[in-house]
Amino acid sequence: MTSGTFRSAAGRGAAATAIAGTVLALSGCGILEQLAGDDVFTLVVGDCLSSSTGEGEVSSVPTVDCAEPHDSEVYASHMIADGAYPGEDAIYTEAEEVCTTEFETFVGMAYLDSELDFEYLYPTEDSWNELDDREILCMVVDPAGQTTGSLEGAAR
Repeated sequence: MTSGTFRSAAGRGAAATAIAGTVLALSGCGILEQLAGDDVFTLVVGDCLSSSTGEGEVSSVPTVDCAEPHDSEVYASHMIADGAYPGEDAIYTEAEEVCTTEFETFVGMAYLDSELDFEYLYPTEDSWNELDDREILCMVVDPAGQTTGSLEGAAR
């Protein structure tokens, strides 16, 4: 799969504000965060990342076996409907809805009642238009720090 970029965002409603600031900070200067690791297009549900994706554009992420200490775990994948690029606000809304719903299924309790959080990766306008990228990836994170093993069914 050809390398491209996703943007990363955090859950709990902070995404739009945080990403907007990041996009403004990065616009015009051509910064693209390159984390050492695997191409973002190779990530699948069940993969664990040894570093937070942070916020901004990423094209690679460091993955590890989930039995090792890690910062996040991919728990859901969602394909956005084909068509013209819907814009970041529409993608944020769809990602927040999908990741919140799938969070409860994966973790075993409602997102708003959980001590855990989520981040998501989503297509940029460039990856949408140039690479036909339509995927949103949801990743569960523990704000307290790294975890070992899967958070599936953690109910916390």
